Amino acid sequence: MTQASTADAPTPERFELDLTQPDPIPEVGIQRATELMRSGRLFRYTEVADGGVDDAAVVERQFADLASRRYAIGVNSCGAAMFVALRACGIGAGDSVLVNGFTLAPVPGAIAHAGARPVLVEITDDLTIDLEDLRAKALSSGAKVLLLSHMRGHLADLGRLSTLCQELGLALIEDCAHTLGASWSGRPTGSFGIAGCFSTQTFKHVNSGEGGFIVTDDDEVAARSILHSGSYMLYGQHVARPPVEAFESLRGQVPNYSQRMTALAAALISPQLELLPERVASMNASYRKLEALLRDIPQVSVIERAPKEQYVGSSIQFSLPNLSPEQIRLATRLTDGLGLHVKWFGQPRMTGFTSRPQQWEYVGATANLPRTEAILSKLCDLRIPPAMQPVHCTRAADIIRYAVAAATDSQT
Repeated sequence: MTQASTADAPTPERFELDLTQPDPIPEVGIQRATELMRSGRLFRYTEVADGGVDDAAVVERQFADLASRRYAIGVNSCGAAMFVALRACGIGAGDSVLVNGFTLAPVPGAIAHAGARPVLVEITDDLTIDLEDLRAKALSSGAKVLLLSHMRGHLADLGRLSTLCQELGLALIEDCAHTLGASWSGRPTGSFGIAGCFSTQTFKHVNSGEGGFIVTDDDEVAARSILHSGSYMLYGQHVARPPVEAFESLRGQVPNYSQRMTALAAALISPQLELLPERVASMNASYRKLEALLRDIPQVSVIERAPKEQYVGSSIQFSLPNLSPEQIRLATRLTDGLGLHVKWFGQPRMTGFTSRPQQWEYVGATANLPRTEAILSKLCDLRIPPAMQPVHCTRAADIIRYAVAAATDSQT
């Protein structure tokens, strides 16, 4: 596709919105956090006979209901949630765990933390796991668990994937760090596998600085997760838990990994859960506007979404398939110069939060994913905070149009 030279094109207005700025914590959460700090009781467990129900136990019940699961366990990050879920499902030293190649470093990191070996699976052009490569890698590796990352909110066909997992005898653990509030065909993410893992890190949909949840319907996985998370013998203080009988045979058998959520983090999370639908609606409106604007930019390809996918548009990805690495590097340098930080997964070195399989040297030979590397080498990424408005979407698209055109002209 050709376009006019940008030599005389006006420079767009600078982008002024800070895409990393989260929404403020609701006042009720601030008040409760202040009460906790004044009391000094920030640990979720108590030895006081009439200690009441802790904030963490309350928010676990709220989160289990939100995720349509029986049980929820609060931990200190989504990475901790994945590690604990893997251990609760029996994964240990030397085991193989399947994981899609488009994800972030904490996901293979959680597998390595469990002493297991990540087996990376190719992705397709829609940024979701390649089911045929999954089948082949499952059979060749002997893996019994798939840790599926819903990376950047892109959902595979979870109906087909669930059927394939059953056929292959794979237990499914979902990494839902980017899909709180999302669903496939009306069913929430985190409810398709034996366990779902969520994040409440600052840049996610609910903000406690750091935090995470494991959700499950399985009594033993829930009991093991609670003990692994660091309940000691105070598991009875959980509300969203299986019956105490589920813990009896596990006492003394399950290591304590001290991955607990604090009462303070829970106090910040609780009032934000009811704001989630409003935040999702805001981000999705921005996503749809940006998607429409990006479709009209020469050299830019957007990622197509499946009709059954009810996504949460907390970021948007687009590809620059016809630009060289040098041109993409120039385009992102130009957007940065105008105040719009566009991430590029093709960077030769890990940058900020962004990395790809070839850069995880500890993973070894399974990081050889030629199709995934080809896709990520052209992939760009833009954060969408709830505060983004239509005017910001238009300005962002204008800057991307200008930068891509300038980069295209630079080597034509």
